Amino acid sequence: MCSTDAVFTAPAPYRMPVTGVSTAGGPYTGSVAPNAAVRIFTGAVIPPRCDTVVIQEMVERHADEISLQHPPKSGANIRPPGHDVRAGELLIDAGTRLGPFDLAWLTACGEQTVCVKRRIRVALFSTGDELRDAPAVLESGQIYDANRLVLAELLRPLSVELDDLGIVADDPDAIAALLATAAAEHDVVLTSGGVSVGDADHVRGVVERLGRLEFWKIALKPGKPLAYGRIGDCHFFGLPGNPVSTIVTFLMLVKPVVASLLGARVSPPLRVAATLGAAIAHDAGRVEYQRGVFRAAIGALEVIATSDQSSNRLGSFRGANCLIEIPSASGDLHAGSSVTILPLSDLLG
Repeated sequence: MCSTDAVFTAPAPYRMPVTGVSTAGGPYTGSVAPNAAVRIFTGAVIPPRCDTVVIQEMVERHADEISLQHPPKSGANIRPPGHDVRAGELLIDAGTRLGPFDLAWLTACGEQTVCVKRRIRVALFSTGDELRDAPAVLESGQIYDANRLVLAELLRPLSVELDDLGIVADDPDAIAALLATAAAEHDVVLTSGGVSVGDADHVRGVVERLGRLEFWKIALKPGKPLAYGRIGDCHFFGLPGNPVSTIVTFLMLVKPVVASLLGARVSPPLRVAATLGAAIAHDAGRVEYQRGVFRAAIGALEVIATSDQSSNRLGSFRGANCLIEIPSASGDLHAGSSVTILPLSDLLG
């Protein structure tokens, strides 16, 4: 109907005939006479000359006539052209990782083909004579290799092409052969173990021989012996062997680089203020990320660390939903201290 028709200048109720129907996919093609209405279904095209829709609950129907108790307002219940997207408007920014909402948006706009970055190839292997794959029977001094599994799972949301190259012994020649082949065929090589200062830590020296090491050791706990370098055009990350160190360095340093290589926009991780529910011991000198559990408290978030925080304890992630960020200059923190937490839901997303 048209809100300026003469029928609305008389006292209520306002009566008018219904002269047609406009359905979704079946527009009304006739003309709408003054002081008349057309029934409109949700999603239907508004007929010419009509400028308002009155919802069915506000209308009384009498055969082919309706009556209203209140005059309509121009533009009510109408979604105009350009309401969701205007001609020439940017649909999605470059660097967006396409998810279900983005794909639905592109489809709604009629786009079926978009240009995307190619998936990068990532090689992954662990080093260590002590490592075995589950469920092998362990002999004295042996442990199961959990690092490759957790890194593969952490890489999964990034949709890389991942090659798991298994476990390589603490032998510099074997490590060199595998690294050379992997670097020639991949964009990124991730290793775990062999980058510290022990006599069996050969990875760093091999990388220096095959390519160049950009840095080694960072002021981070856990994760100090992280190494980064290049072998030809391939990026190399040597992650520590302790599993918690592997996870933390991947989340904080490796994952943003991999995302950037995929063409994604990289944003700083979400940081949220919380109050410590129990004291934390910390030696100044390195930024530390402790595993924690936060929950909503009265007026704030409260967080506590998850038991022993040794870098070998994968169990410290059990039940954790955040990392507690402790600045390098801080000493011990008492209960009630204000801290910054990084929710794992954001870091893993």
